[in-house]
Amino acid sequence: MATSSTKRTENANPPAAVQHQGEDRSNAIRARMAAVEPRGLRTYTPSLAVIARSEGCYHYTPEGRKLADFTSGVLVANLGHNPPAWWRRILELMQLDRAADAGSVPLTTYNAVTELEVLASERLVASLRAQPGGGRMEHVLWAASGSEAIQKSLWAAMAHRPGADVILATRAGFHGKKGLAGAVTGSERDHERDPRVRFISFPCDECRSVERRRLPLDLAPYEKELAAALKEHGDRLCAVITEPYLGGGGSYHPQPEYLQLLQRFCREHDLVFILDEIQSNFGRTGSMYAFTTYGIEPDIAVLGKGMANGIPVDAAVGRADVLGTLNYGEGSDTWSGHPLGCAAVLATLEAFEQQDVLGHAATLSEVIERHLLRMTKLPAIAAVRGEGTVWGIECAPLGSQAAGDVANRIVEDCYRGDASGRAVHLLGPLAGKVLRVAPPLVMPLDEAEEYLSAMLDIIAHLN
Repeated sequence: MATSSTKRTENANPPAAVQHQGEDRSNAIRARMAAVEPRGLRTYTPSLAVIARSEGCYHYTPEGRKLADFTSGVLVANLGHNPPAWWRRILELMQLDRAADAGSVPLTTYNAVTELEVLASERLVASLRAQPGGGRMEHVLWAASGSEAIQKSLWAAMAHRPGADVILATRAGFHGKKGLAGAVTGSERDHERDPRVRFISFPCDECRSVERRRLPLDLAPYEKELAAALKEHGDRLCAVITEPYLGGGGSYHPQPEYLQLLQRFCREHDLVFILDEIQSNFGRTGSMYAFTTYGIEPDIAVLGKGMANGIPVDAAVGRADVLGTLNYGEGSDTWSGHPLGCAAVLATLEAFEQQDVLGHAATLSEVIERHLLRMTKLPAIAAVRGEGTVWGIECAPLGSQAAGDVANRIVEDCYRGDASGRAVHLLGPLAGKVLRVAPPLVMPLDEAEEYLSAMLDIIAHLN
């Protein structure tokens, strides 16, 4: 993951305004945006697509251009954009299909409760506990954002054992930008380190490619590092926090035995094992929850993004004795458990239960892997890594162009499309040079084949 100073350097002098030939209306909207919004509102993506509407696995520009969405928002629209049955179910749950004068569930219920919230908590816990590795999922602590859900998890872990306040976090992770969530993000170099946070290694080199990830992992260096942390901090240790895979850090997917080692360490020393599943929950890694994929049982799983398919809602779910250490108000915020978010979670859970989303996603994963591995034969691509329906393409230097410049060129060229007009929507590179491929889990297989082929052709013509 690039350090914060590197990020500032990369974004110090971005293009004054993104403009694309033949996009008069989109260009005008981009210019209006630049007049009233600061650039810090977004991470840099050279295409800066203007989206007029979205349906299924596609975005459409104001000019009517069709873009295959290989981002799912940002690992959010697992069921695709605006599925009609999903929206209808939300309206039913909110009772918004009734006459306007009949009333409905409110949009905010601060310091109150609706049955809709309780139902969402019950159904979410039941879904988690039904999966292998979900046995410790007992209580739901709703949050307004992923950063807040991480923050609340860490507060609960510190309160669980008074006097224990040192947190071990894996390097190059991303858990948020606020407070403790920001402090456990990245590495020692990324920010003025919180004295309660210490970083441990993540096996990035050992899982840099699909082929390397299939090799056994030597756990000895990681065991040694954990032993050193225990020796230094002893009873002050309270928690270990990690991601199933490093998303923002460059899409590194570790061997399962690494996460299993972290869990064993936590069990042996009574530490809270926190798994940040905000990106990976609801089917991204192949299982409903990534803890099943990796054969682990976290004390707290932090959920978000895809669990509401586009409605902002997050939660920390885990052991009642840990989350229950927070007293009245210590885990509250204005939007926790808001009814619209709870309705969206319920509608999304029901869609997974009623449709074979995971079965389709498993076949889609095979299609993605097959096409992406073909890209590794191209000079512009250094490595491919991933699982399920979340993959990273690490770009390589090409001629005089740095790897990061190559990655940005691919984003732009895919946005413009191939000779047949097939265009792909990608986000700006992760960690400077890694492109994420994460379409909705429901993308039709023939369409995935078509657009991945277009992407391969576009990259092959780079020079």
